Parts: sequence; C-alpha cells; structure tokens
Amino acid sequence: MKNNRATIHDIAKALNIDSSTVSRALNNSPRVSKKTKQRILDKAKEIGYQRNVLASNLRMQKSNSIGVIVPRISRHFFSSVIAGIEEQAYESGYNVIICQSLEQLAREQNITETLLSNRVDGVLISVSMETENYEHLLRLQKNGIPFLFFDRHYEIEGISSVIIDDYKGGFDATEHLILKGCKTIAHLSGPQVLKIYKNRLRGYLDALKKHNIKFKPELVIYSRLMEQDGADSAKKILSLDVEVDAIFAANDISAIGAIKYLKKKSINIPKDVKIVGFSNEPISQVIEPSLTTINQPGFEMGKKATEMLIEKTMNKTSVLDNETVVLRPTLIERASSE
Repeated sequence: MKNNRATIHDIAKALNIDSSTVSRALNNSPRVSKKTKQRILDKAKEIGYQRNVLASNLRMQKSNSIGVIVPRISRHFFSSVIAGIEEQAYESGYNVIICQSLEQLAREQNITETLLSNRVDGVLISVSMETENYEHLLRLQKNGIPFLFFDRHYEIEGISSVIIDDYKGGFDATEHLILKGCKTIAHLSGPQVLKIYKNRLRGYLDALKKHNIKFKPELVIYSRLMEQDGADSAKKILSLDVEVDAIFAANDISAIGAIKYLKKKSINIPKDVKIVGFSNEPISQVIEPSLTTINQPGFEMGKKATEMLIEKTMNKTSVLDNETVVLRPTLIERASSE
C-alpha cells in the first residue's frame, strides 16, 4: 500500500527549491529568509505536511518528553500531582507520558524498560507498594536518563525527591485525636518498605509518647490500605480486648472502608469512634460523616518535581543532586472527629 504522507521533498518540488532549504526553514533556521520561510510553511500547510518528530528526536538525541509512573491514576492525590506535572512540562516545552503501576513491581519494571526504550529525557516516579528494590530505576541512570522521586521514595545517593512531611502529617492527625479526648487510638498503616508509611507511623508513635499514652502494638494494623482492608481492619479492631475510641488511617480509602463497616455495626462516628484519614480524597468530603483528613499539596508537588527534573535534563546531567524538597501537609477537620 502506497504511503501518501507528504514529505519535505514534495514541498521542495512544488516550490522548485532545495530540500535542504525546506528542512532548514521547518527547523526555523536563521539561514532562510523570512519570505522564503513563510512560502515553505504555507506550502507545508497546504499539502498537509507533518514533521516526523520521532526521526527528528533520534537525530537530536532528545525527545522533549518526560515519563511519569504513578501507582494509580484514579487516586485524586496522584491526578492532582499529574496536573502539576503537565502544567510545568507544557510551560517548558515538554510532553508527558503517563503510566500506572497499579501497585505491581513487575508492571513498574516493564514500564521503566519501555520508557528507557523510548528514550524519554527523564522520569518522575512514585513507587508501587511492592517495590522493595530499585535496580530497574538505576538502569535509567546508567543509560543517562535522570529520574526523580515524588511522594513515595527511596533514599538513593545522588537522587532527588519531592515529598510530603509524612511524619508531621501522622503526628498532627494523632495529636488532633488526643486533643479531642481519645486515649485508645488504632493506626491503619501501609507496607513498611515504603518510607511514607514508616514516617506516618513514627508520627503516630511520637504523638502518643508526647501525651504519655502507652503504645499498644496490637493497635497498629498493616495492609495495602484498600477500602476492603479498611473494613477488615475495623472488624479486627472490634474484636480486640481493648475499647478503641479513635482510628488514624494512613490514607482516606482505608478510613472510608472502616467508616462503612463501623456504621454497619451501628457504631456512631464520631461519638463512639473518631476517625482521621490522610490525603484528602474528594470522597472524604461527601461520605457521611465527612472525613477529617491530612491534605497533601499534590499540584505543587508535581510542578516542583517537574521543574527540578527539567533543569537536570536541560543541563545534560544524568545524576541528580540528592536534593530533597519537603512540602507541609495540613489537617482539615470535618465531622468524623468532632
């Protein structure tokens, strides 16, 4: 089947000029006069010519594209980060390739190889819950492609991160419940291979310590923090010998699962059990009762991470400077902890 796509040779033939002149004009070279350049652009538009961006990028060894790997696009926090990434990338003349690991290490590894094969200029990543090592990410670095962590991260020498102060978020959420009169506070935590959940747990523990509340290990329940995990954790909490009067969940989704289960068991929230989540998902405002939560500045995180990565790609630096930018979370009080 014949390929009818217009080429620079078609433009050159129609205008009776050299193909090299057409090429220079289309690349905005100062060696071509404005008048000739305009004639070429007009003819290109007339015959439907489109630049082969891939071929051009291969010649220039630059794709002007950034790969972004998130655990789940459906999570409001990650979609807000992506919005910040795309705005900053657009302002800087970069395209964005968005991929989701769905919390699977194997999928994250495959995505990394695909981005490497497509020669993106850099990668922004928030690792999956299964990611216990980062050899696949170091392959990017070895191949001259800088990467940067946002939100979920590893501390790797020479690699930068843009993160939330998860410790402060965990501390503030727990102290909020303590100041509301709660004494027996359960914590729904995530996989401890991820620093964000370690730090939220550390904040919880230090808030208890500050207020002289004895830590009970059985009150910390670990899971992948899906909605069903929240329900299962609430069920486990009700089976304990101690009477829990509050729950701090490391994300909103598990907190909502807990709320739904407790309501089914006719437990009044917040009278019997007060609950605080983390991440400020849109559903946290509309669930009954509305969920007190820790808000994360996702859009700001996306913009800052992209700005830092592009600075490195423009400077042709494959190793980042081990800079960690920490953004401050804020507690939003709603009905679940009144």
